[in-house]
Amino acid sequence: MNIITHDTGFLRKKARPVEKITDQEKQLFEDMLATMYSKKGVGLAAPQVGVLKQLIVVDVGSGPLRLVNPRITSKVKERSCMEEGCLSFPGINVKVRRSQHITVEALDCSGAPVKIQARSMMARALQHEIDHLQGRLIIDYLPWFKRTLVYGKLRKNLS
Repeated sequence: MNIITHDTGFLRKKARPVEKITDQEKQLFEDMLATMYSKKGVGLAAPQVGVLKQLIVVDVGSGPLRLVNPRITSKVKERSCMEEGCLSFPGINVKVRRSQHITVEALDCSGAPVKIQARSMMARALQHEIDHLQGRLIIDYLPWFKRTLVYGKLRKNLS
């Protein structure tokens, strides 16, 4: 699959909730995982591949997660700052402050409800991908003047 690799208006749109999980969504999960692994990523949201559905895949080394309509239901106040990359912004790393422990509720790919207590890297990856579903990007965590520099670097990388 092709990944949208810059800040387009499309990446700013909010993804729609999935009403019913069909074979189409299940195939999309598998295609997203294959794309994520081929690009050496740890997460991918459907909007990044041009699909405005609330679907994400994440694998931080403990096996793939396929989540439908994920939402963060709780966060601890303790946060940490760490550099993050994004498959939609190749070559760009941004320091992002995120909660170290979150709870996410979603549906799995068979439609069963799941509740995930995530810490460390998994918490960070889930927050990053759920941001994509809301039209939020890692560059949004930068001050405007640094964002301008990133846009310049992106234009250079895409040329």
